[in-house]
Formats: sequence, C-alpha cells, structure tokens
Amino acid sequence: MAGWNADTATGPGGGAVTLVEGSSFCISLPNGDIHPAYPHGVFFQDTRILSGWSLTINGQELEPLAAQMLEPYRARFAARVTRTDGYADSPLIVERLREVGAGIQERLTVRNYSAEPAECLIAVVLEADFADLFEVKEGRTPRHWDETRQADGESLVISASWQGVRKSISARAPGADIAVDGISFRTSIPAHGEWSSVLAVVPTADGADPDSTFIHAGVDGLLSPRDLRRQEWVAKIPVLQMGNRSIERILRRSYDDLGSLRIEDPDHAERVVVAAGAPWFMTLFGRDALWAAEMAMPVDPSLALGTLQTLADRQGQVVDLLSEEEPGKILHEVRLDVSSSLSLGGKTIYYGSVDATPLFVCWLGDVSRWGFAPDIIASLLPHADRALDWIRDYGDKDGDGFVEYERLNPQGLINQGWKDSWDGINFADGRLAEPPIALCEVQAYVYSAYMARSWIAYDTGDRRLAEELADRAAKLKKRFNEQFWMPERGYYAVALDGKKRQVDACASNMGQCLWFGLVDEDKAPLVAERLMSPEMFSGWGVRTLASDMGAYNPVSYHNGSVWPHDNAIIAAGLLRYGFVEEAQRISTALFEAAEFSDGRLPELFCGFSRERFPEPVPYPTACAPQAWAATTPILLVTSLMRYDADVSKGGLWMDPVLPQSYGDVHISNAPMAGSRITIDVTNSVARVQGLPEGMALKRGHRPWFTELVEKAGKADPER
Repeated sequence: MAGWNADTATGPGGGAVTLVEGSSFCISLPNGDIHPAYPHGVFFQDTRILSGWSLTINGQELEPLAAQMLEPYRARFAARVTRTDGYADSPLIVERLREVGAGIQERLTVRNYSAEPAECLIAVVLEADFADLFEVKEGRTPRHWDETRQADGESLVISASWQGVRKSISARAPGADIAVDGISFRTSIPAHGEWSSVLAVVPTADGADPDSTFIHAGVDGLLSPRDLRRQEWVAKIPVLQMGNRSIERILRRSYDDLGSLRIEDPDHAERVVVAAGAPWFMTLFGRDALWAAEMAMPVDPSLALGTLQTLADRQGQVVDLLSEEEPGKILHEVRLDVSSSLSLGGKTIYYGSVDATPLFVCWLGDVSRWGFAPDIIASLLPHADRALDWIRDYGDKDGDGFVEYERLNPQGLINQGWKDSWDGINFADGRLAEPPIALCEVQAYVYSAYMARSWIAYDTGDRRLAEELADRAAKLKKRFNEQFWMPERGYYAVALDGKKRQVDACASNMGQCLWFGLVDEDKAPLVAERLMSPEMFSGWGVRTLASDMGAYNPVSYHNGSVWPHDNAIIAAGLLRYGFVEEAQRISTALFEAAEFSDGRLPELFCGFSRERFPEPVPYPTACAPQAWAATTPILLVTSLMRYDADVSKGGLWMDPVLPQSYGDVHISNAPMAGSRITIDVTNSVARVQGLPEGMALKRGHRPWFTELVEKAGKADPER
C-alpha cells in the first residue's frame, strides 16, 4: 500500500507554516489562511477537522508580511489588506496569534494606521471535509461526508457522517455574526486604533468540548494548557550553555521540538512517548519512538521507559495477515482514523517493521543501566523474551540465523527497515532486491539485543540463558562478517536478498552496524574510509546511497539523500571504533547544515555535493519537526562527550573529544539516577558536580555489553 510510505507524501507547499502539539497539528499559508486546494488544515486524531480557514477584510485577501514561530504550537502572522485603489501601501495591518491544541484558537487583531476611521467587514470562511490524514497526505480526493451546518447566536456547528461514522466541530467567536458559511464581524476601527477578537474551532464528541478551557486560555497573559505542559518539560530537562552559540541554539531548538512531539499513552497518562514527526506522522511509530528515546536518553530517560512500556502493552499476540501482527512483534505504527483501519481490517495498529522488535530489547538493556528501579526493568523482561522468541520463530523463518522481512499483507510496506520506501533496497546496478530481505543493520540490532539480554541474564543470575544468548550473538557475528562482507569492494552488502545473494549497493546502512559492534575490527577502517569517501560524504553528511550506484538520486527519499539521524548513529559508531576525526567531521557538517534552516535539522535533505551547492538543498516533503532529526544534535554532542551511565556499576563515564570550535560546555539540571547533576567540559576535560551517592566520574568509554558479557562468561560461577 503506497499510503504507508513517506515518499508518497504530498508536500505542504512552499512557505507553509506548521504548528505542532502532541498528536495535533496545523499547516497553513504564510498569511495564516488554510486553503482546501493545498494539503493544509487543522488535524486532530488523524482527521482534518478544518480544511478551510480564509480571512478577508472588505472582500480583500491578506498579503503576507511575516510568520513568526513563538513556540512549536503557537505562531504570530502579520499581513496587510490589499488595496483596490491602485496604491501599494495599505493602512490596515492584520495580526493573527494562533495556537494549536485540540483544535485551533486565533486572536485576530486589525490595526488602522490611517488618519480616518476604517469601516471593515471581517469575514472568516470555514470548511471541514473531515478527510483522513492519508487522503490528504497522498493528495487523494477525500470521501464524501454527508454534512449539516447549524448556526446559532454563539457558535457554528459543522457535523458530518459517513457509513455510520460521525464527526463534528464547533466554531465560536464572541460578538460575531454566525452564519452557516462562516463567521463575520462588522466594525469601525478608529483612526490609529485597533480591533480584536478571539476565534476558536474545536472537535466535539456527543456535544462535549474535549478541551473546554481552549478558547479562554493563552490570551491576555494567561497560560494555556500547552504553555503549562511546556513549562513542565523545560523544568525537567538540562539547561545548556556552549561556547559555540550557534550549536547551543540548535540544541535548544532540538529540546523545543522534542517537547512538542511528546504524546501521552491514552491508557496511561503518566507515560510519554515521542511522535514520529510533523506533518504526517504525529502518532506512535515503534522504530522512530525507540530511536528518538535512545538518542535523548541524557536529556530525559523517562521517555525511553515510557516508550518501552507503551510498546510492551501493544506487543503482538496473534498471527494476523492484514495487520502483519505476530506473537512478540513490536508495532510499526498506530493510526486512529478511517483509512488506516480499513486497510488493516478494522484495526488501528500495523506491525510491518522488522527492526522495532530487536531495538526494543536493545534499549531495554540500555534503560536498565540508567538507574530505574529493578522491579520496573523486571516487569519488561517477559516482553523482551517474547521479542527474542519472535526473532527466532518469525523473524528468521528459514533458520539461517539472519532476520529477514517479507510483507504478509499485499497492501503493506514493501520494505520494512528504516529505509521503507518502495525502492529503498537495491543492487549496485539499480535493480530492486526481492524479498525475503535480510538487512545488514537489522542483524546488528539483533546482535545487540542478544548481548543486552545476555548481560541482564548474567546480572540476575540466569547463567544458562546468558550463555545461550551470548553463543547466538557470537555465531551471528561470525556469519554476518562471512556472508555480508565483500572483500573485493571493501564494504558490506546492504542486504541479502531472497536467494541469499549479496545486495551489493554501497549504502549508509553498514555505518549503523558500527555502533552495535557487529563489524570485525580489521574491516572497520575500510568501512570508515568508504563512508567518508566523496561518493558517500556529500559535505553535509553521509548519503544513504553512494553517488556511483545505479539507483543514486540526490533528490530521492532513501537513494542518495542525507538523513541527520542516520549520520548521528554512524558518527557514534565511528567513535566506538576509534575514528574520532571522522565523527567530528560528520557532526560539524550537520551543525553547519542546521544553520541554514533556522537551527532545526529536517528529517532529511538532498544529497547534492557541498561543492556544487554551498547550502543544503531541502527535500520537498521532509518532516519538520521530526523526532529523529530533533534528537540528532543531542546524540552528536553526547557521543563526542562520550557521555554514558551505568548506575548499578556506580559510574558516569565521560571522556570528551569535542572539536575545539564547539567551545566550553556547561550543563546544569541534567537527570541522573533520580538526582540532578552539573557538567562542565573545558579543553576536553570534564568535571561533574552533584553525582548521587555511590557514583563516580570515570574516563574512557562505558563498557559495551559485549565486554560485560565476555567478562561475565569468563568468571567462575562458583565464586
């Protein structure tokens, strides 16, 4: 089904402004209007509740002047009313202060800079097509809903039904004239005076307003629920200062974006996870949430725990071909509305991901080292063991030791790794790989999952399980380096295809294998050299596919583009194998790229050479903000700080190799085992204050699971 693929998305259009709060978002023109002809709108629970929101004054449209983002969920638009008398300058200036939440609220202000009063008819036309997010994303004509409109003195209610499904919104504006087609005000604005009012549109269910305070908060200096939620987030995350003010600004933007993408588990309000990205992926994705939570661990470890708990509750139970559910499998995506559930036989969860399941086990191992209560970790171990059972029984159906994927539902994702576009996995000559496909980086995730669970087993006294999993890991590493390595090319195959042939394209996937330690030591220098070659490194980052490959296209989703999160993982892997300068080069390139997009890294950008284009070329439909991209600067800096903890081992490891151009680093309010610590890095020397009792600062790297397992395996169990 093409609709599951991000590379089929319709772009929001040049200059579009996107606001995000939880799973809700708004996309509009630079003047604040929402136009039905574009993939714009206000979206709530995967439904476009507002498809048209056009403001005119005396019948004239607004000419945009500025769109200023104040918070991820709030923006101020400035525009002027076009004139009909041939003069350019208009005395009527419009300001729209917009906030998105469970709907939209807008404080509308019109200022008259003329010496004469201005008679104004201010009109807002509303449209609501209740389109499913996928219909909008793919540019499809929305299904027709039977619509009714009811206007009274205080509100306009638009209701619609389709095959027994009912939806409605309520539009309110104190002091307005309410009609079935919209809201209007007639007013005389004094010379050098102004007029103002507040408008709001909210979804309704059974006549109830899901956020009754929405239209009253956020104006006249009051804090809205969004503001209060943001304040709570800011209070719990680290405060950062860096000598390099540009990088400091980028990191703070990352914190803001990460905060705006947080969504709550509807069944457990205390659990928070991260939505994949705006505009089209403001929901839970297993792979994306797991990676984002891991990358943000030093900022907020509770995100990782909440993600694991939320995914555990939705772990696969049965075999279902439509949703691709299998026992022990971790979900790919949750959707709430009509189109997705129709495709999934009435279900709202799709499980078409090959990598979320091993990553679940990997990150449980990492979370276990950050000081959470042992009983919390113990409660997740049965889910980790069920995930390992899935790897054995379903992920490796042919029993060759590698985990492969092949979609069960002909409408599901063709490719089910992180490069999930339909053409994302191909041979060097450009031919598409045929399933079942064993991706190189997925084997690295599985290897790490075995090692993580083996160490937990050693740590809890289950030596039999620990040794069994350590043996599986050792055999996997040996087979991988025999069957994926291509000595004549000096790099790893991106995959094995259904006939166990090496898919010989040079792709960035092998860079992720470095972080997990699957790469043999003697092969790592060749991998690093290839990743940093002109064919792979664009100057802004490592391309997803080398420029000398048959399928290379710098303006493709996965075949030559540059993904910041992929580069951050590669940089961390290079550091693991001692390639410091290469990791610094990638990190610096990405921070420089972010400077061209107001301090925010997008989901991806095009793979053109920096020598050819001195600014990174945007990818037309890239998500921004996007979870992986938002957490990329965090991982880049913490990797170069070599910042890791193992509370049970009484250690905080830090051995910085930050480039001199980054300057000194000062971090306060950093979470650590229930406490808050302060970190100072000067000339690559780290000092820490406030460590919990029993913890000490250590240099070097935190012991890898491979090292811990090897040491535990050599220990005498009788001692």
